[in-house]
Amino acid sequence: MSVNIDSLFKSADPIVSGVLNKALSEKEISAEDGLVLFNSEGIDFHLVGLVADELRRRRVGNIVTYVVNRNINFTNVCIKQCGFCAFSRDFREEEGYFLPTEEIVRRAKEAYQLGATEVCIQAGLPPDMEGDLYENICRAIKKEIPDIHIHGFSPEEVLYGATRSNISIGEYLKRLKDSGVDTLPGTAAEILDQKMRDKISPGRISVKDWIEVIKTAHRMGINTTSTMMFGHIETPKHRVDHIAKIREIQKETGGFTEFVPLDFIHNEAPMYKHQLHEGIRQGASGKDVLLTHAIARIMLNNYIDNIQMSWVKEGQKMSQLLLMWGANDFGGTLINESISTSAGSEHGQLLRPREIKRIVREIGRIPAERTTNYKILKRFEDSNDSEEELDKVKDTSKFGSYVELIKLDKYRYKNPRKE
Repeated sequence: MSVNIDSLFKSADPIVSGVLNKALSEKEISAEDGLVLFNSEGIDFHLVGLVADELRRRRVGNIVTYVVNRNINFTNVCIKQCGFCAFSRDFREEEGYFLPTEEIVRRAKEAYQLGATEVCIQAGLPPDMEGDLYENICRAIKKEIPDIHIHGFSPEEVLYGATRSNISIGEYLKRLKDSGVDTLPGTAAEILDQKMRDKISPGRISVKDWIEVIKTAHRMGINTTSTMMFGHIETPKHRVDHIAKIREIQKETGGFTEFVPLDFIHNEAPMYKHQLHEGIRQGASGKDVLLTHAIARIMLNNYIDNIQMSWVKEGQKMSQLLLMWGANDFGGTLINESISTSAGSEHGQLLRPREIKRIVREIGRIPAERTTNYKILKRFEDSNDSEEELDKVKDTSKFGSYVELIKLDKYRYKNPRKE
């Protein structure tokens, strides 16, 4: 740290500077310490960002990574009715859709031809689902595109698939792995506090089961991401406790590739629209978003190298700020982003590689394409680098959108319970 920053430390609150100096000494920051940082104001607030940025620089350098991928949310029909979810539809609703396996494969193939190395597959939980549906989808994709990385099925989906198949979580994960699943998204985490979950998503996977799925996957050599949804009715204490839980799992298994804070998109979320909870917020404030990413970097230092921010939720300019507040990963190109878009996010559903590179270069960092497991494929030191396949696509309407999908008769969900 420079002399100037040392002088700023002298002006800081001694408790805050004590926590930050501990972080700079590579020591573990407790949940209580994290809570102190969440309450920082003025110069202390800015110091939190500076320290997170310094730890990011030490851990991963000046590279900002991204993955060329496509999201395939193959159905929005779901038996759960979570208060934050505007994507799902009940099986009786007209706007339910279900993509047939051949369409899922076609989308994966199209993405691969445009340079994607990953397809991310997640969806609702349809009633009467066959237990082997996820396996069959993966086998069909791998048969056509053996090289594509399948990043698929949240812990909620894994639990549902295991339940529908009447087998253990471990057996089900083995089946998924054998059928071609490479990594799992660590979504469905929201806030890992059972009382909070019972409010915002009653009936959703429990904290205990989420942790069991994640730990079992890690033991089997299946890496996962980790996430946290914030900016609704949780408190800073819920957040630091959640990050501490993630850290404890990582100490035991080492299986998390990254941590992704996800800001609550309120616009179409049922629990916000119907004001189901007192004090529900419209997502986090800008200050809160910055602190959440920075404190994640500070608390997870030494354990999880990569902090990813969500350009879909935060937009391009806030994303640049977050890259200076501890984040180092830009996530993916996505191509079809349905879940945040359906909740009212206005930041689009596709970012081309050239746009990501521009955003990264504007803040003086080096863009690099990675694999799902963070192997660097290409560093782009020179701004005159060649156009990539996805950059050449002029008409993105060919990828379709969630708004179109819920209106198409072609993929309308057929309710098996109707005569």
